[in-house]
Amino acid sequence: MDLRHAGFLLLLLCSAYCYQFRGGAGYGLFVPDPEQEWERMEAVIGEEMAEALAPESKLFRSSSGSGQIPEAKKVPEYLAVSVAEDRKEAFKPEKGARALPDWLKERLRKTAPSTSAARDTARSKVVEVLCHVDRMYVRLKREVFKTSRAYKYLKLGKCAVNQGTKAHYYLLYLLTTDCGFIKESKTDYRTVKVPLHYNPTTEVLREMPFDLTVECKYPRLFHSYKVGFYPKVQGGTIPKKLQPKNGFTLTPQDASGNDITGSKTYTLGQPMYFEAKQPSSSAMSGDQQGYINKCFMTASADPNSSPKHALIDNYGCMVEGKMSAQSKFLPTSSKMAQKFRVTALIFKEKLSSASQQLYMHCDISMGKLAPTPTSKACNYDAATKKWKALFGPDSVCTCCDSTCSSAKAKSSRNMISSHSWKVDMSSRDGFEVQPRMKLSDSHTFRSDDLDMAEHEDFLQYWDHDY
Repeated sequence: MDLRHAGFLLLLLCSAYCYQFRGGAGYGLFVPDPEQEWERMEAVIGEEMAEALAPESKLFRSSSGSGQIPEAKKVPEYLAVSVAEDRKEAFKPEKGARALPDWLKERLRKTAPSTSAARDTARSKVVEVLCHVDRMYVRLKREVFKTSRAYKYLKLGKCAVNQGTKAHYYLLYLLTTDCGFIKESKTDYRTVKVPLHYNPTTEVLREMPFDLTVECKYPRLFHSYKVGFYPKVQGGTIPKKLQPKNGFTLTPQDASGNDITGSKTYTLGQPMYFEAKQPSSSAMSGDQQGYINKCFMTASADPNSSPKHALIDNYGCMVEGKMSAQSKFLPTSSKMAQKFRVTALIFKEKLSSASQQLYMHCDISMGKLAPTPTSKACNYDAATKKWKALFGPDSVCTCCDSTCSSAKAKSSRNMISSHSWKVDMSSRDGFEVQPRMKLSDSHTFRSDDLDMAEHEDFLQYWDHDY
């Protein structure tokens, strides 16, 4: 038999021997030699523990010195200690230097345990565990089991034995494997736990079942002691002016487009001009435009107060335009601004006063340049009784008489309010306006009292909704 045949038979034997341990909830890690992989991981963990220790100090003396430099002690990089309340002052940061108390020196000089000694102790155990940042290795001595098929009933959580040698059963798994690892974060440690079961299902028992909890601890403290430093925050309060969420402003204007900064009093029915815009310094992408979703008027600075009257609604429909032809969106050269005009109104329930102080509130959002049913500016044309888009196709306005629903909420929506203004009800164009409505006599007004020829147009459009 030549070397090729011998190698092929050896490969078959290895495959058959290793295959018997593969199965269950995930195969885990499969290596050609589990014993060698175990020793490799032991060496990796040992090197990492050595690197975590404090570096060895190197003291230099003059060449004439005859004494040998003693080897520096290796101490743990971190040390969790329990300190009495009256001794915590020793850890308090202070300016300058001071001598450490003797009890603290002894604590800090405690040397690190020998990794080789700990490893030798572990080798004498029936169950051994290796913990690394991304994996857990568990092995058990085969000699404790009375049957060669004990591996079938041995589980690490939900995961079966996946490697074996003449001396050990191996369970080599990454922590990402679905074995049932329980991960917990505590103040000083991060722990990973998993049960180790041995539960034979045979009719007779040759060894007792058992359940063990395998736990790995990963320390969280590396560069400081548990007793912390708690600074005291001192200082006063610094006021900061709040800015609108998207930088939008709503400003009253005159007919020429100039901002009205002071108080303004209108007469009933007088046109009022407003501009909602975003300053160019905070403007968004060049393919976006500002849209007014709705505007309403209140008698209070609180937009949630009552009463309120809607002027623009349904994602940019000038609903007030159906009542007054004066109310409409106006063209503007800036895509970051929208202008509109409405007539001065008052609330009926507040007729007792000679004037009313009112506020405008608008909901603004950013949208694409091309208008949509939920990003538009639509005016009502009384002549054709149809909705017309200020820009873009009129088809985006067809929903103004129903509901223009939005597929999803607009993330950039922002409610803004204007300065207040007053509507004077005492006079208009030299005529006195009485805040109370009275009939000249007790007779009831009837349409058949009108001269039919003189009021033919009035009667023809009596039922039309403007």
